[in-house]
Amino acid sequence: MHRRVAFGVGFAAVLFFLVQLGALALVPTFYEQGYQTVEDPTNPTNSLVYIGAILVATVVMLAAFKYNFQWLVKGFVTLAAGSLAWYVFSVFVSPWLALIFAAGIAVLLVVYPEWYVIDAAGVLMGAGAAGLFGISFGLFPALVLLSILAVYDAISVYGTEHMLELASGVMDLNLPVVLVIPTSLSYSLREDTTSVTTDDHASDDSADNHKTGTHRDPVEAEDNANMGGNTDESPTEADNVRDAFFIGLGDAVMPTVLVASAAFFLPTELTPSLGVFGIPAMTLPALTAMIGTFIGLFILMWLVLKGRAHAGLPLLNGGAIGGYLVGALLSGVPLIQALGI
Repeated sequence: MHRRVAFGVGFAAVLFFLVQLGALALVPTFYEQGYQTVEDPTNPTNSLVYIGAILVATVVMLAAFKYNFQWLVKGFVTLAAGSLAWYVFSVFVSPWLALIFAAGIAVLLVVYPEWYVIDAAGVLMGAGAAGLFGISFGLFPALVLLSILAVYDAISVYGTEHMLELASGVMDLNLPVVLVIPTSLSYSLREDTTSVTTDDHASDDSADNHKTGTHRDPVEAEDNANMGGNTDESPTEADNVRDAFFIGLGDAVMPTVLVASAAFFLPTELTPSLGVFGIPAMTLPALTAMIGTFIGLFILMWLVLKGRAHAGLPLLNGGAIGGYLVGALLSGVPLIQALGI
């Protein structure tokens, strides 16, 4: 594997790891501070409501891009980034100081949207969102949510392809709805003027050499992990490795919801803390769900680097679910209880 490609894959893994560790670290405090967003987290209809919100958000965003209301999407995502950053900062500092820090993140996204600013904001958003959803979706609702989203993701990428259209609009906004994965630290997103193609019906050259993506959850704004950077060289040349590629933030958040839910809802007498990384919420099922996510991520990256757009959630959510069930059963949790039924 080319060294720059290996760097990019490793960088992506680090960002996923930070989102998952952050969510696990936030889970106990989020619950103690009353941030649980539903009255009954074990109710599976919570998942259906969220799926409905995804569909509505998708339609609204597609309409916004079609009628040139990109500023509306940008404003909403920037506000969401600031809000989620406030939740995270409020765990460590006073509410007013957290507000100042969160406002600073939002301002930086507007005035200086460089890749490391977007990634930092994305990690904060991802950890905060996964932590909130993790304590709000019980085990069965979380499993239902991840399963339905995996199927929906596959249909929207390989079938209707409408998420590729959404991704095409989102990519130009330079917002933390995607994680920017540079293959070189000298890369500058602000100076990169390369157009990104997401059209499945593009020419063979375009489809083979430019269109390589994962797919992100539409509530976070969908992803397409297309290669960015220089695109005018022969694909056989070593220097044709892209300067950056993009992974949707939702691809990191959705499997992490199950990681957080596993840590929070399984009985502590069966799944005590492992004490790994100094995080009390790190249990064996949470750890194996993380491992499963990374297995899915590396398979996804291998497919993506072959030069085709791929739905990310079937592999990522599937890996998280499989890993979680293995860890729960190894901990002695009965299968029915592990499924949250």
